[in-house]
Amino acid sequence: MLSHFHNPKKIQKLEMRGITKIFGDTVANKDINLSIRAGEILGLLGENGAGKTTLMNILYGLYRPDKGTILINDSPFSFRSPADAISRGIGMVHQHFKLIQKHTVLENIALGYKEAPFFFPNRHVRRRLQLLEQTYALEVKPDSYVWQLSAGEQQRVEILKVLFMGADLLILDEPTSVLAPVEVEALFTTLKRLSAEGHSIIFISHKLDEVLAMCHRVVVLRQGKVVGGAHTKDIGKQALAIMMVGKEIPFQLTPDEISPGPVVLRVQKLHVTGDRGQASVDGVSFEVCAGAVFGIAGVSGNGQQELVEAVTGLRRIEKGSITLSGQEIRQASPRTINSLGVSHIPEERIKYGTAPGLPLYENSILKQHKKGWFSKRFFMHLPSVKEHAKRIVEGFRVRVKSIDLPIKTLSGGNIQKLILGREITAEPSLLVASHPTYGLDVESAHYIRRKIQELKKKGVGILLVSEDLEELFQLSDRIGVMFRGRLMGVVSRNDFDLHQIGMMMTGTKTTTRPGVEDGLVHKD
Repeated sequence: MLSHFHNPKKIQKLEMRGITKIFGDTVANKDINLSIRAGEILGLLGENGAGKTTLMNILYGLYRPDKGTILINDSPFSFRSPADAISRGIGMVHQHFKLIQKHTVLENIALGYKEAPFFFPNRHVRRRLQLLEQTYALEVKPDSYVWQLSAGEQQRVEILKVLFMGADLLILDEPTSVLAPVEVEALFTTLKRLSAEGHSIIFISHKLDEVLAMCHRVVVLRQGKVVGGAHTKDIGKQALAIMMVGKEIPFQLTPDEISPGPVVLRVQKLHVTGDRGQASVDGVSFEVCAGAVFGIAGVSGNGQQELVEAVTGLRRIEKGSITLSGQEIRQASPRTINSLGVSHIPEERIKYGTAPGLPLYENSILKQHKKGWFSKRFFMHLPSVKEHAKRIVEGFRVRVKSIDLPIKTLSGGNIQKLILGREITAEPSLLVASHPTYGLDVESAHYIRRKIQELKKKGVGILLVSEDLEELFQLSDRIGVMFRGRLMGVVSRNDFDLHQIGMMMTGTKTTTRPGVEDGLVHKD
């Protein structure tokens, strides 16, 4: 055990008592009580907007509570910044990693480390880092640049960084959302080892199976309040879901046996260059048929984003072809591709899917604003636009006080529902959905998956890119696996296998290869 890495005043017990945080008219946290002891893994659950991240940002010193107290070993503390929290042994690994891409692993870990000697600091940091790696089986490449690492490797760096700073309590926000199955297994092994050595872990996740497998206890938030808690050995998945949303949720979608129609999208020998000048898509070929879902699996950063951008006209193509219902669209603009019947749910919904400062009703017609029923003589016809927005809000259960509010005031789940509604009501022939349920709670995720399934029944071809294998298994007719820009193979529904696809995601081709093909169905 590396006791010399720990804070000398080790956290034996941490309590948050009566925590309240209000932003304007929104009560993010209301009289929350939460406790955790040394060696415990505590699951923190709740819908999007339930107040989980706000509560953890208070614990980590990013926010100050309007009311309430934090106690460590029965002594009250007030954190004015993350530096205060770190000094008391609290570390946080955010859902979106906070590493500096152009620096090496060693440099990222050394940043902010005050105990490094003036002479040869890197040598000192390297020795301590190697000891941590060996103890917790967190192998990293200290001289590699962060941008060269996979998502799983970057997460290891984040965990090593907080351990290096002496963290006794680790806060992990959606830690498995971008990991392949084999990387998830490795992470869980590390967390169990940390727990056995006395570290406390707060585990925030929407994946209930993982929470039940990893955590000793769970605490559930709803609308900013604690609504329940339990030992995981005493509760099941459905009971947790009811506690979170107040009703039962059908976790499984029944796949529909629909005969696919003609080819809607054909991608052949596609080559695309990424932002760093390297090949991001390398000779990829596949087809998407009407009334069928073609899923793309892969660990983040293996060319999926560049592939989607090429298909939707957002990125230049080096070589290869893309045809939509037989029409070549390789040189077409995003507006032209959209006018040909392609709808797009982008990966970064705030950045690329909305105009954050504009009201909801204007966001409801993005890309459709030139259609005759939304505009007259160069001006928007506001009654038609607002009526359209209201139909989306009601039909797709978007929770909002007013369609006149800026879209940035909505929660992530509600923004995603609005984007989905906007893209579906455009009546596309092809929907390109990139991580459509990423970061959403179980109810919102199930709702969006059901809407995608309904779209498939109407004969729409769907290209679904996701890092959630459960989602891909539920919705896809075929799954292609990408690794370092190449398609490792395509597996049909009857041959879906978690281990096989997980291995392909890490670059290992299966030896038996049941149902694996080249991605082309050659059906016209």
